[in-house]
Amino acid sequence: MNRSIILTTVLPLFMLLTGCDWLLEPEPSQSVSEQVALSTDANVKSILNGAYSLFNEPGIYGGNILRNAELLAGNGELLWVNEETYYEPFEFFTKTISADNSEVFTQWRESYRVINTVNNVLSALDVVKKADRGWVEGEALFLRALIYFDLVRFFALPYEPGALNNQYGVPLILKPIREISDEVYTGRNTVEEVYNQIIKDLVAAADRLPDDNWIFATRGAANALLARVYLQKGDYDNARKAADAVISSGKYNLLPVYASIFNQYEPTKEDIFVAKISYPTEYNAMTVSFSTSSFGGNGFIEILDGHLNIYPKEDKRAELFYTGDGALRCGKWNNLYGCVNLIRLAEMFLIRAECNLRLGPPYVGAGPVDDYNAVHTRAGLPAAGSVSLDELILERRRELAFEGHRIHDIKRLKQNIGPWNYKNPKLVFPIPAREILNNPALQSQQNEGYR
Repeated sequence: MNRSIILTTVLPLFMLLTGCDWLLEPEPSQSVSEQVALSTDANVKSILNGAYSLFNEPGIYGGNILRNAELLAGNGELLWVNEETYYEPFEFFTKTISADNSEVFTQWRESYRVINTVNNVLSALDVVKKADRGWVEGEALFLRALIYFDLVRFFALPYEPGALNNQYGVPLILKPIREISDEVYTGRNTVEEVYNQIIKDLVAAADRLPDDNWIFATRGAANALLARVYLQKGDYDNARKAADAVISSGKYNLLPVYASIFNQYEPTKEDIFVAKISYPTEYNAMTVSFSTSSFGGNGFIEILDGHLNIYPKEDKRAELFYTGDGALRCGKWNNLYGCVNLIRLAEMFLIRAECNLRLGPPYVGAGPVDDYNAVHTRAGLPAAGSVSLDELILERRRELAFEGHRIHDIKRLKQNIGPWNYKNPKLVFPIPAREILNNPALQSQQNEGYR
């Protein structure tokens, strides 16, 4: 498959087709008509490449989606400093988010720009070469599913297994929007409807995507995200099957040295999907917040002993923490232009282990203790003869620390963050005030605590 990114072609085309500041005000019209932009195979592929460029923006998968998840979960394990200058991330940390928080608005706006871009791609599949149509569609569906998964996890109350899940989710936009009119103003679908669409998109994506696709979405990425989605909704059987499909594919390997996964310019064999930062137009926003000035960061996030204490003395993962600029830092994010690790193989072993342990034999793939040990011994710890659910959850917490998982695990496990229980409205982002003001369909649908 011949795949290249030509930015001089990508930028004018995809900016044309993302011309709504998410249903607020249209940007100036471009010199190329929409019909021309979507009329050829090359142009549609350029629009798809443009979606990845937008996907990598610092406000979303360039890092801040992961950072904000960690700040929202932070309680005794990390500290946001310099709140006087950068007070909006501080609102996540203190659970005092305002409806006009610009970080919240940026995630909403940039997410729906990606969605609108891939919806344009999906609307023009007929002009794509037949041989390439499957992977083009698969990549667009994968990106849409990942965006919607994070939107519904941040902006809605958590999915409750066995319940109706008719609480407000987010607006499901499945067709391209190219101009403002009354009919494009859309209210919020339910959480159940959003999850159903995510799964539908990912099942189709896994069927269409190739196994190898460099930094772009693959079959493995679609199955890995499916495993994460099923785990979040408590569908343990489907979660372990999807995780097993990734592990048994043989396309990915756990690296022998934990530290070598991070701060890389190219994806490693353990990475299933990354945001590949392109110097000098993009930067790793996780590095900006977590790292020190010597690595190009601002040192906004300090790690506290409350987190360091969860590691046994021999755990090599604790060696990634270091003292810099007078505080303890997380060494996973020390490359301003390195990849942002979004999905990696260790998570799949931990998902399969947890689900197999919850459901019992016959196991899918290896048994829980074997999957646990694959991750556990890589960290320099002795192999276990058996494993409990609590031990598995703690292992997941150590292995995936400061990679954007903590708040979502707290919610699915129905835990507390200090005085806030897992479905406290303060742990849910508000629908941005600008959206509420400009979209009549949303004006009665603001989240509790922000109305």
